[in-house]
Amino acid sequence: MAEIINLRRARKAKKRSDKEKRAADNRALFGLSKAQKEAAKAENKRQTEALDGHEREPTEDE
Repeated sequence: MAEIINLRRARKAKKRSDKEKRAADNRALFGLSKAQKEAAKAENKRQTEALDGHEREPTEDE
């Protein structure tokens, strides 16, 4: 037989786990110092420019 579960408890448990995941994401996003944020932004910009620099130009027959 299937296990009987209390749907109210299951919904509350899911809501708690979703809330904890969102809190962990926010801690990672907003828990950085100003220097760390600037370093991450500079690294992202460097990677974007490197990727754009390797882009192929379309040829005339394309």
